[in-house]
Amino acid sequence: MRWSQSPDPMPEGMLADGFENKVMHTEFTIGSTTIMASDGCDANSGFSGFNLTLTVSDEAVAGHVFDALAQDGQVIMPLTKTFWSPCYGMVTDKFGIGWMVMVSGPDQPGCK
Repeated sequence: MRWSQSPDPMPEGMLADGFENKVMHTEFTIGSTTIMASDGCDANSGFSGFNLTLTVSDEAVAGHVFDALAQDGQVIMPLTKTFWSPCYGMVTDKFGIGWMVMVSGPDQPGCK
């Protein structure tokens, strides 16, 4: 839902000029996890200093998710085996959100 689609009017001064078509609320599901997001309501609603971690079941899922996040984004660390994960990588998506994608557990097969 965009701010301009809200069924209730916003309090005066709450929404910055030009934010009418920004995202007020959205949600999506990855596996059994629901993630909710918003663009915020002013120019100071930026993202910095954090990454989201997505732990998946196996290498194939990790590759699929990683490639989707990397499309029009930037790979920071390609998927690779680490001492904490058999398949781990870092990417910034096209919206500037940092993601760490990993398969949990050292007993899982590693990245190819």
